[in-house]
Amino acid sequence: MRNRGIYVETVIAADIERVWAATQDPTQHVRWDVRFSEIVPERDTVDTAVRFTYVRRSPVHDVHGTGVSIGERRRPDGSRTSALRFSTADPLSPIRTGRGYWRYVPTEDGRTRFITGYDYASGWGPLDLVVRPLLGWATAWSFDRLRVWLEGGGEPEAWPLTSVLQPWRRNRPRASRALRAPAGGSRRADHLHDAPSTLAALPDPGGRS
Repeated sequence: MRNRGIYVETVIAADIERVWAATQDPTQHVRWDVRFSEIVPERDTVDTAVRFTYVRRSPVHDVHGTGVSIGERRRPDGSRTSALRFSTADPLSPIRTGRGYWRYVPTEDGRTRFITGYDYASGWGPLDLVVRPLLGWATAWSFDRLRVWLEGGGEPEAWPLTSVLQPWRRNRPRASRALRAPAGGSRRADHLHDAPSTLAALPDPGGRS
């Protein structure tokens, strides 16, 4: 992994239960997250982690991969976390292996700070200089798509990626609304330093070790 992870943060006017449900259920997750087209849980491991397969479809090529995730429903401070590892053997995928986390933090006024930090090993070598900013943008846009949905601004399907080219549509998702670095921090940083301990304990998504 390179020491230049991706960080995105948004604040959603919804309680933590709603945000958790919309992000932890695979059928709901793929509705708002443009990075995935399909996520299929396979089985629980002995340590309660969940293995899954995923697909990212495009008109040119479909990328298939595997992953493993684990969530903490409650922590002493009221927040929650979810950790993830994923990989693919597809030589055309811009990502080989990756790892990251989601953090859910309730605010005093009943909203939820939804945060991610992740990093990956590139499959495209020097072209990652282009891919990484695009992935960061796609993550931020997806987070705002989720926010718009949970705040009553329309189902995710009402905001396809092509809506980026429709500036006349009011309240459309915008990547610029999400934070791309922690307060006082930099985008060019290791954003896994705040990852939950469950991330290090996750087994290999391919089941090798």
